[in-house]
Amino acid sequence: MGVLVYGAGTEYELEERTLAHVKVAAGSKLRRQESFYLSWSIPASAGSGRVSIWLSPAIPLQFHFKSPTAPQLNRVWLTALEMTAMGDRGMVVLPEAEAEQYIRDHPPAPVTA
Repeated sequence: MGVLVYGAGTEYELEERTLAHVKVAAGSKLRRQESFYLSWSIPASAGSGRVSIWLSPAIPLQFHFKSPTAPQLNRVWLTALEMTAMGDRGMVVLPEAEAEQYIRDHPPAPVTA
C-alpha cells in the first residue's frame, strides 16, 4: 500500500497503482492552481466508509510508495479521474475497471461559441 500524506501529516493508505494515478490526475489540476475535493471509498475489509479531502495548491501533499518502480499509467483511467473532478463532488477515485464505462456515460459537453 502507498500513503497519501495530507496537510500537517494526516496519512491515508491507498493501493499503490491507484495512488500513482491519483498523483498524476491531482497534480495536473494543482499545477493549474485549481482546488477541489478528492474522495474515495474505504473497502469493507478496512472498515468501510468514505473519505473526502480538500486539495489546494496551498496545502502540503505527499505521495509515498513502497515499490521502487512506478507502474505504467492507464491514460483512460487518468482521463476518467480528471473528468470526475469537473463535477460537484470533485475528483472521485473510481476503480480502474470502471474508467471506460464512466467516460462512455459522461461524454464532454459540446463547446458553444
